[in-house]
Amino acid sequence: MGLNKNQKKRIRELLSNKIEAKLKLYGRETTSMPFLARLIQDNEKIAAYSFIHSMATTLGMSIYEDVSVIIASDSSDECFRNYGVGGAISKEQKAVINNIVVKLRNGERKANIEKEKQEILSASAENGEFQKTGNIADFYMKRDGQEYYFEIKTVKPNIDVFEKSKTKLLEWIARRRKSINVFLAFPYNPYHPQPYSRFTEVGMMDAPKDFLVGDQYWNFIGGKNTFPELLKTFDEVGKKFKEQLKQKFKAIAKKKIGFILKCI
Repeated sequence: MGLNKNQKKRIRELLSNKIEAKLKLYGRETTSMPFLARLIQDNEKIAAYSFIHSMATTLGMSIYEDVSVIIASDSSDECFRNYGVGGAISKEQKAVINNIVVKLRNGERKANIEKEKQEILSASAENGEFQKTGNIADFYMKRDGQEYYFEIKTVKPNIDVFEKSKTKLLEWIARRRKSINVFLAFPYNPYHPQPYSRFTEVGMMDAPKDFLVGDQYWNFIGGKNTFPELLKTFDEVGKKFKEQLKQKFKAIAKKKIGFILKCI
């Protein structure tokens, strides 16, 4: 399936607007990096690093959520980012979820999302209470009557993040009180071309049934060839702004040079 012309256009516009806003509004907060400046000996590279770091922070995971909505919108019944799952969780459900997560972390059981669903749905939901924390799914879509909820995370989380994400996914099942599809998703694989392998995951996830990485995620929500086409679209936008970014780095570097000269 992949990306159609309209989706590519919307993604290019989204990325372009983000970059243009950053180019226009960026103001360097850190004006002095005395140690890094003396080690690197290249103010333009330091300026580029500062700008890129600021841009990455501004975009965060939100860019992937926005792109996910664009990709899924043509092939799903509905899709949203920052979607409120709602629902209540009972003490018995929380106890079952805690037991599952603790045993997974300790290696006392193997991840099996279908079995985990059955255990949670078999627990009594009586006297459940709304729990504000963990209520928001980064991305949600409904397709062919099936509900899909996604937690999109940075690609190298520590063990605590894996544990919290797994807990959140299982709590979504308890909240909805039915067999929904829940996933932890990473936008890319930092170990490519090798399979994703992170010691902190320690068997918490049942990949790919509740854990999707890189092309698995994008092709899942958009169809075959979505991932390479998405990378190509990002590349096109990057080439469009390449010269403007270079000039921005030079302008930032000049201000930095002036500051360093005053301090020496």
